[in-house]
Amino acid sequence: MKISFRLAALALLTAAAPPLLAASLTAGALVIDTPWSRQTLPTQKVGGGYLSITNKGKVDDRLVSATSSAAREVQVHTMSMDGSVMRMRPLKDGVALPAGKRVDFKPGGAHLMFIDLKRPLALGSTVPVTLRFQRQGAVTVQFRIEAVGATGPSEKRHGN
Repeated sequence: MKISFRLAALALLTAAAPPLLAASLTAGALVIDTPWSRQTLPTQKVGGGYLSITNKGKVDDRLVSATSSAAREVQVHTMSMDGSVMRMRPLKDGVALPAGKRVDFKPGGAHLMFIDLKRPLALGSTVPVTLRFQRQGAVTVQFRIEAVGATGPSEKRHGN
């Protein structure tokens, strides 16, 4: 009887627990790994989004756009250095995802730019972002908000 009660209590607690954040999500031939962003200040109106996308298929795909309820607009961007000048620009045609390859969106390179944030990105929270692919279509993922100075996703994520 005690064992049955404990199992029932454990089942109830497990059912009531929030879902774990996955370190990766598979959508068709695409594997989307560790989407994350940095915490923003209360007056900050832009933020960056980072992730890795692996195309395990035999056909090329392309990330063409993104949207989020957290910002008025989300642009696919690139960043480069021209001497000592940082240049950011939107990629109107998105980013190619070659078959059998991994593409990293990271600080200092290709990334998502959240423009006109509706509220600050709070440390430890998540932000839903819908990625639109040329072949795969729309896929919604949760971007985990990391510390201001983070250079990558935290090692303390659930699901790892």
